[in-house]
Amino acid sequence: MKRDILVQIVQTLCTVSKINAIERVDDSIVKIVFDKGEPYYFDLGRGDPYVFKKHENYKRVKNYNAPFDVVLKKRFTNAKVAKIDLHEGDKILRIRVDSSSKYKVEPAILQFEFTGRNTNIILLDSAGVILEAMRHIDIGTSFREVRVGVKLLDLPAKSFTETAIMIEDMDLFLHEEFSRRESQKLHALKKQKISALMKKEKKLQKILQNLESETKLLEEAARLEYDANLLLANLHLLKNYQKEVTLTDYEGNTRTIMIPAQSHTPSQAANLLFSHSKKKKQKAKNSHIERDNLQGKIDFLQKLMASVEEAKSVDEINLYLPKQPKKQKNRIKVDTNVESFFIEGYKISLGKNEKGNITLLKEAKMGDIWLHLKDMPSTHVIIRTDKQRVPESVLMFAAKLCVQFSATSAGNYLVDYTHRRHVKMRDGANVNYVEYKTVSIVKE
Repeated sequence: MKRDILVQIVQTLCTVSKINAIERVDDSIVKIVFDKGEPYYFDLGRGDPYVFKKHENYKRVKNYNAPFDVVLKKRFTNAKVAKIDLHEGDKILRIRVDSSSKYKVEPAILQFEFTGRNTNIILLDSAGVILEAMRHIDIGTSFREVRVGVKLLDLPAKSFTETAIMIEDMDLFLHEEFSRRESQKLHALKKQKISALMKKEKKLQKILQNLESETKLLEEAARLEYDANLLLANLHLLKNYQKEVTLTDYEGNTRTIMIPAQSHTPSQAANLLFSHSKKKKQKAKNSHIERDNLQGKIDFLQKLMASVEEAKSVDEINLYLPKQPKKQKNRIKVDTNVESFFIEGYKISLGKNEKGNITLLKEAKMGDIWLHLKDMPSTHVIIRTDKQRVPESVLMFAAKLCVQFSATSAGNYLVDYTHRRHVKMRDGANVNYVEYKTVSIVKE
């Protein structure tokens, strides 16, 4: 963001008297409500930091409770604004406040550094000592150390030769700035996410196509069993350590049988062939289950791609496909038949297929909330409540997920929801439920 624009933002904010609410809503975005007005969003993402406003609330994937967030809320919520200024010779916006507690008034500084690659949000006391920071910087990385308890050094002054932009309506400008950037990000993010999902779908389609048919498996099982019986009937003719034998079968035809490499005696070879035959029969018996599971995962990916394509904002896509945490050792194995989403700190899970639905029903706690399309086949959705009251925004998002991943056509759908304790499992994922409520969701 140009310094000239920051100057005019400071001029717009010079009349505010209080920070009513402040919180981080994304990894690099802080939301501030001044004087109970429309929120300002300060995006200090690396490379292109800016300030914006948006008509709808920012959809949070999670609640932030890091030390930075604790200090941010403690020192700046309900704080009186003393001064807002822009550091001379740089793009550093400072909000000086007096945060009052039961015992004393504590001055503090909220510093937004719109400095390109090294953007940061730094919380300081009145003496310029760092209380916390969004990004910590070691002395080995930069001459300007950003660490708790260290006095923050000033950056060298710069000269700016920008083309002046006169903004008549700052609110309109900040809304339009968000819409312009959001449109660019949305297009690029959709392309990126859909491409990644298509690769996953292609991989699953290949596995599905390469699955052996039930008929072929049963035929192979019958052949192995037949060969095993033929070996047993001719043990007196066979020698140890043979690689193959040629025998006359029960119809008088000559038949060559390959002896399993692991066997040393004819009887051991027959037992191995019986064992292989049994495994083939078992695989044939369960092949439809594996096929259904794969098809369920493919259907889920296709619906997920449709949801991404229909998304109206970047934060909505991030709810469907949040940033993956770094891989950790001894990580708990994830059930691939269940997909989980996070919004405002709540975990919402849905089954990709019948197996996933059954898993959800069995593992959900009695106080969790269960959702399902009314009087229609549907994926099962569970909101993990952790004995907390679930906000309406979370409930509606879960209902939307239920519709998105169950219904194939546009329309108005009813979604029933109740606590898991009121849901009784019958056969498989079929259930009976009582004491439920219903919400209406429109699928475009």
